[in-house]
Amino acid sequence: MKKLTFKICLLLLSVSISMVAQEVKTGMDVAVTKTNNGKVRGYIQNDIFTYKGIPYGKAERFETAVKPEPWEGVRSSTMYGPVAPLLTPTTTVNDEVEFVFDHDWGYTNEDCLSLNVWTPSISDNKKRPVMFWIHGGGFTSGSSHELPSYDGENLSKKGDVVVVSINHRLNVLGFLDLSAYGDKYSHSANNGMLDIVLALEWVRDNIANFGGDPNNVTIFGQSGGGAKVNTLMAMPKAEGLFHKAINQSGSFRSAILEKEDTQAIASETLSILGLDEASVDSIQNIPFEVLSEASSKALRITAEKMQTAGKPAIGFGLSWGPSLDGTDLPYQVNSNEVLKMSKDIPLLIGTVKNEFAPFTTMQLVNASEEDILKQIKERYKENADAYIKAVKKAYPNDTDPKDLLDVDTMFRPGAVVQANEKSALKDGADVYMYLFTWQSPVFNGKYKALHCMELPFVFDTVDLANQMTGGGEEAHQLADKMSSAWINFAKTGNPNAASLPEWPTYNEKNTATMHFNVTCEVKPQMDKELFEIVGAN
Repeated sequence: MKKLTFKICLLLLSVSISMVAQEVKTGMDVAVTKTNNGKVRGYIQNDIFTYKGIPYGKAERFETAVKPEPWEGVRSSTMYGPVAPLLTPTTTVNDEVEFVFDHDWGYTNEDCLSLNVWTPSISDNKKRPVMFWIHGGGFTSGSSHELPSYDGENLSKKGDVVVVSINHRLNVLGFLDLSAYGDKYSHSANNGMLDIVLALEWVRDNIANFGGDPNNVTIFGQSGGGAKVNTLMAMPKAEGLFHKAINQSGSFRSAILEKEDTQAIASETLSILGLDEASVDSIQNIPFEVLSEASSKALRITAEKMQTAGKPAIGFGLSWGPSLDGTDLPYQVNSNEVLKMSKDIPLLIGTVKNEFAPFTTMQLVNASEEDILKQIKERYKENADAYIKAVKKAYPNDTDPKDLLDVDTMFRPGAVVQANEKSALKDGADVYMYLFTWQSPVFNGKYKALHCMELPFVFDTVDLANQMTGGGEEAHQLADKMSSAWINFAKTGNPNAASLPEWPTYNEKNTATMHFNVTCEVKPQMDKELFEIVGAN
């Protein structure tokens, strides 16, 4: 009887502790701190001070953002702010895929320049490393809270760091190049990126009030967010605002558009809208739906003209993105000038094993080995046998025939090129390379290490993203290792952690790459031949 009573007490104590851990503290005087524009009030959850939807800027359509107007009193900052409008609003989804990603689409408003902060304390005078998160979605879509993975609470608590995430202008609103039509539009081609610079300036000027160190800021982003990391390293206006960089699956876009091309898109847009130089200002008042339709059509027309002229599109086809305008972006992102500009910025860079490949081959789930080999033969023709041999060399432990088709060859090659070029700089900052190879068990494992799969492990949000990860113990153990590496890199520029094998710096000779899986291992590059075959095909 005594034993049973003891067990019951332990159970009640466990429940009690769990309930205390989930307590949310709110109130008029709770989590109040200063910013340069006025006081803000957040809330405290699991001992983390959380602030959402703090405005860092304001802007008229197609004009450069400026700091927001000061406010009086204390601004409530407990809910995420509006997200940038989507060119095509989401009205239907693929049920199973949506289960995996579990999006939060938010609510849209062109006045979307806001940020979120998670911090362990606002009053202990500590200077914590700042981890500044930039969401994915290319330069066209996405938001700071689009995926459950992005929540910064666990990362902040585990690492004693300040996590910041942002919304900024996207698509036509952030990148329509009206610079030919007047001074007030002179920066319009890169407004979406200048918004991020303004947010980094907000961090510089305000983050000390949130327990953060403005002199130790790491920018990190995935997919389009990784491409934005690369773009920031090419922007003179961003110099000194960050000190380390992490690029996750973001090296697929090796260049930015030329000014003549972005101005051509704008000219085509105005023509479709029936506007000219004299009436250009009317574009600031046109309903977004009309602007979206016209600018999307302009993209298609310009892409066709570029193709006819023999000018290749950048990335996965002509889409919205920054412009080589000579001022905000004076150099190509992969140029020697940019490499020198960002020479002292340590870089952590990598991809996931499968990226989008499982999506493109989903119709082959449960296909026979014969059907898989037929697909490879049709795609790689006389190079089919060499392709198979190269994949097996890179991943000798794979046994499913479909694994032969599901290896990413779109994202990782660009990451390798970038790592090689940066690590070759004399007296340059360290480069660390990773490859996330863990396979999700969700839906019988058919999504594998898909695009975005590493995010719950970086943010230590496996439970929040359990529809993507499965939420098992194996996933939690890997999340502990991976989030520790990101935290250590933010603190010191070195991701080595006690739970990982020694992780050497990367260079083109040793090609040391940390493979994140159930067992983490450092391996040299094993897919060089694979990339050569795919590139030549």
